[in-house]
Amino acid sequence: MFDNLSNKLQITFKKLKGHGKLSEQNIKEALREVRLALLEADVNFKVVKDFVDRVRERAIGQEVMKSLTPGQQLVKIVHEELTELMGQDRVRLASASMPPTVILLVGLQGSGKTTTAAKLANLLMKEGFKPMLVAADVYRPAAIKQLEVLGTQIHAPVYSNLEEKDPRVICKEALQKAKSQGLTHLLVDTAGRLHIDQALMEELKDLKKILAPSEILLVVDAMTGQDAVTVAERFNKDLAITGVILTKLDGDARGGAALSIKAVTQKPIKFIGTGEKLEGLEPFHPERMASRILGMGDVLSLIEKAEQSLDEEKARELEKKIKERSFTLEDFRNQLRQIRNMGPLDQLLEMIPGFSALKASKNIQLDEKELVKIEAIINSMTPKERNNYKIINGSRRKRIALGSGTTVQDVNKLLKQFDQTRKMMTKLVDQEKKFGKIRFPF
Repeated sequence: MFDNLSNKLQITFKKLKGHGKLSEQNIKEALREVRLALLEADVNFKVVKDFVDRVRERAIGQEVMKSLTPGQQLVKIVHEELTELMGQDRVRLASASMPPTVILLVGLQGSGKTTTAAKLANLLMKEGFKPMLVAADVYRPAAIKQLEVLGTQIHAPVYSNLEEKDPRVICKEALQKAKSQGLTHLLVDTAGRLHIDQALMEELKDLKKILAPSEILLVVDAMTGQDAVTVAERFNKDLAITGVILTKLDGDARGGAALSIKAVTQKPIKFIGTGEKLEGLEPFHPERMASRILGMGDVLSLIEKAEQSLDEEKARELEKKIKERSFTLEDFRNQLRQIRNMGPLDQLLEMIPGFSALKASKNIQLDEKELVKIEAIINSMTPKERNNYKIINGSRRKRIALGSGTTVQDVNKLLKQFDQTRKMMTKLVDQEKKFGKIRFPF
């Protein structure tokens, strides 16, 4: 996510931080690099021009030239302007005065509307709401089946009517059912086309009149770059959308759509899709995203992910085991599973301040398969071996390697790492006894 842009901006600002004082020429050269980096990231040309002009105006004034730390001050200005560019503050979903709150999901075919509808329902259910999904894409039977399958996976009701070919009728029926069942939200998965046409827009306008939605959210594929911005402009003109959901942002190393849509349409990005799992939808925080782009990390999002994914009771049990020095490979495997539930490893580490710069300078390669390999090795052990790793001798290591499809060297490496982890935990426990309560980061 934003890898190319992030790396180029960090290199540019690293050069400036060595200067005790910045000249107007230094700043102009740095902003030329910023401009090129943004254009290469497929950010809208006019958006880039306005952005660089605003930064230049602030940077060449008193704010940077008279600063004791001019390099850091320039980074601060760029951070603030990036945040402003993407919308300043997080914009939450609107709520109807009388339930259900209707959310109309619109967009082109292939943008990920159906999956996004399920992801949004899943997010709402975690917040205690009771949503219903509506299969209103009557032109693609696979979309109806897909939504029903996804609804079953997240235990959310799905309204569909295979006998009815008019989405207007289906939506009227779904609205009545949601009211009668006391549901809080109605999420409507509408039809898409390969391109925008008049028939599609007329149908969506009719659904808007019938449902009077509190939200019309445009779902766009971030990887289409400036095409996503063009699509957003057209849908906004015809439907007056209330916000945007950017899908596949984790696969977009450029980030042009995320940095252009708000400036061009004046409509906020409300959510971003990150990953294929049904948990892979995040509220969009402009300030946090600006921090990620500049390599400052995103600790708040990391904490929120941990709170959502990690089991509090299991965390207390684990802390107790660490204190009693009874932490086993079984516990280690359980922790790995919980971490993997939080999302892709590279995305989690990008939220740690300074990690993206370290990754670029040391050329660190993150491989999710390593976690899969570790779990396979532990799974190939007997319960007795998992609870007492010291009994794992040479013949046992060969058997474990064979059973997990790995090598004896891989097994040795894991056991060595686990032994070092236990020693580190023992030191933490000893420090707690000496200096008082230490909070374990699990």
